Amino acid sequence: MQDIFTQIKSLKRPALLVRAARFGVDEYRREKHLPRILRCESIPKTAEAILRLLDTEREIQNTKSASANSYDVAKHIEVLIAIMGEARLLHATSKPQIAYAGSQAV
Repeated sequence: MQDIFTQIKSLKRPALLVRAARFGVDEYRREKHLPRILRCESIPKTAEAILRLLDTEREIQNTKSASANSYDVAKHIEVLIAIMGEARLLHATSKPQIAYAGSQAV
């Protein structure tokens, strides 16, 4: 099984969708957006949220690939924004924080 970051990196989506999502990621607020996107009352932990978002995105992509009339490009971008936002959060909280004191005298 792939780790979460590998799963995210393996997504291959059209550049226009990705660019549109990048424009919105700075405005992403998990407390506001995640419950609506995932249709949940309580906000899941970041890793769980990403996995659920990836499942949702996969369903949307399958709808798009099937040329279904129910494909919603705005919803697709919204989910991609949430994936990017949650990935940023997970990356920031899982990366070891190294404090560099430099060569200054204490």
